[in-house]
Amino acid sequence: MMDDMEPAEEEGGDPVRSPGLSANDIFYAERQFTTQEGVRLFVRDYGDAASRLTPVLCLPGLTRNSKDFVTLAEWLGTERRVVCPDLRGRGQSQFTGKIADYTPQLELGDILDLIAGLGLGRVLLVGTSRGGLIAMLMAALRPAALAGVILNDVGPEIERAGLERISESGTATPPKSWPEAVAHLRRANERKFPNVTTQQWIDFASRTYDDRDGTPALAYDPKIMEGLHAALAASQGPLPATWPLFGALAHLPLLVVRGENSDVLSQETFERMIAEHPGCHSVTATARGHVPFLDEKEVIAAIDNFLAMENL
Repeated sequence: MMDDMEPAEEEGGDPVRSPGLSANDIFYAERQFTTQEGVRLFVRDYGDAASRLTPVLCLPGLTRNSKDFVTLAEWLGTERRVVCPDLRGRGQSQFTGKIADYTPQLELGDILDLIAGLGLGRVLLVGTSRGGLIAMLMAALRPAALAGVILNDVGPEIERAGLERISESGTATPPKSWPEAVAHLRRANERKFPNVTTQQWIDFASRTYDDRDGTPALAYDPKIMEGLHAALAASQGPLPATWPLFGALAHLPLLVVRGENSDVLSQETFERMIAEHPGCHSVTATARGHVPFLDEKEVIAAIDNFLAMENL
């Protein structure tokens, strides 16, 4: 998006209490935001817009949505503004029904519109998987929009085996009931997430699927997965590395989170990222695969330390 474009449309919403919070805890506002391309985005807007602390912008993974950041947003939102959009084609945002509409470049344009429309200024961007790729792209193309970046289990080299696993998971038949959804997610992920409780699997299912008349349903446009299938089918061997994009983060405070059992961000790539970025902060989420939930004690402590050390 160009700097001289007119701001996109933003519509406010009534405050909504975060799930599980008491009357004394924070609310978030549900917003509908229309980008300059005419794509409608759903946004959860937490905390105090007047806070002097750096606002946080949370971008989810390939088929994920803003619900993945509820715990993080409730914590950080007690002191600062935290904005969690559903990317186009995910959650409650508009589905376009076209494979070509789901690229990091187009999604970046939406997010730049959102930053301008909500008057966020420079943001601390928390990017999970696909969201982290958008963060690196933003650092290269619009560095002035960023005050810092947290990359959650993603880097400039993505392991093909992990992406193929994600692609295969997208071909599964949607579950017919919520107990089936919980059981399916547990079977598919418990080897890399060995210490997750039953309640956490229930919460994970509620973040993964939409509820339609009491039945779980896909919370993303199927065209997103069709695009991933096609991209993998058209290539062989290791996926292209994007180290120059990662280099664009060199001037920014950076925290890299890796799941101990991740099959997307390898230990080797993780260590190289730490070595190549001056002053890089890092943390490994114990007994987590792709991706950490960002509610782990060691991750919360690392984020807390990162914010304090970098004065964000």
